Amino acid sequence: MTSTERATTGALVWRLAMRWRVALDRAVAPLGLTQAQYTVLASLRGLTRGGERPSQRRLAASTGLEPIYVSKLVAVLERAGLVERRRDPADARAVQLSLTQRGVAVVDEAIGVVRDLHHELTAPLGGPDSPRTRALRAALQTLLEDESPETGDEP
Repeated sequence: MTSTERATTGALVWRLAMRWRVALDRAVAPLGLTQAQYTVLASLRGLTRGGERPSQRRLAASTGLEPIYVSKLVAVLERAGLVERRRDPADARAVQLSLTQRGVAVVDEAIGVVRDLHHELTAPLGGPDSPRTRALRAALQTLLEDESPETGDEP
């Protein structure tokens, strides 16, 4: 029996998540991004497509990342000229986020790179739209329970 055959579900999910994270880091590195920065940008892109100007808290809820971590990532992305923060006119304590033109260009390119990576990573299951991949996605969503399906921009 191999070590993966004896591994718990949690251990397998952890190993897979780490493998995919490393692959995503490598894929977006040429664009000057990390996996975490890509996650924030892609989620912000999805939220702003419909005209929304989300708060950092809303973006944190969308990404599943802690609000303080999102705040730090947004600060880095703002310094890089990819994201803008503006005070929310309805709530002086909140800021609204948007992508700059450069941010849109970078994240759109990154989304294409990540889609290609998604095809590569799901190839053993028959690709991103295969019944096996859909079953895996459904099982993971069940395990996450309170998470809603995201925009599909991340593998």
